[in-house]
Amino acid sequence: MRNNRGFTLLELLVVIVIIGLLAGYVAPRYFSQVGKSEVQVARAQIDSFEKALDQYRLEKRRYPNAEEGLAAVQPYLKKTLPNDPWGHPYVYRPGTSGDDFQLISYGRDGKAGGNGEDADISNR
Repeated sequence: MRNNRGFTLLELLVVIVIIGLLAGYVAPRYFSQVGKSEVQVARAQIDSFEKALDQYRLEKRRYPNAEEGLAAVQPYLKKTLPNDPWGHPYVYRPGTSGDDFQLISYGRDGKAGGNGEDADISNR
């Protein structure tokens, strides 16, 4: 008698099916966590911009106007002015009285409104 120590085709197919089922179960959970972390990154960046804008206001006695925009706070940031986690620029809107502002990321879709990861993220 021959003593073969290999796997049969049936055994290999069973292993492949089990791996496929596990990947089908784990992958959606993993990618939903990635989306949540991008939202948290956007919130943290907006918080950082708020602090830089407050430093700008302490020095200049006002927040940047619409023409200056968010780029005016670049000297107050440790790194260059980033886009949001989805690659879109943040929107800076100065307040009407000059002592307020709004920072917005339009989310994954880059458009106003939306739900889930497409929802707007703002400092207000």
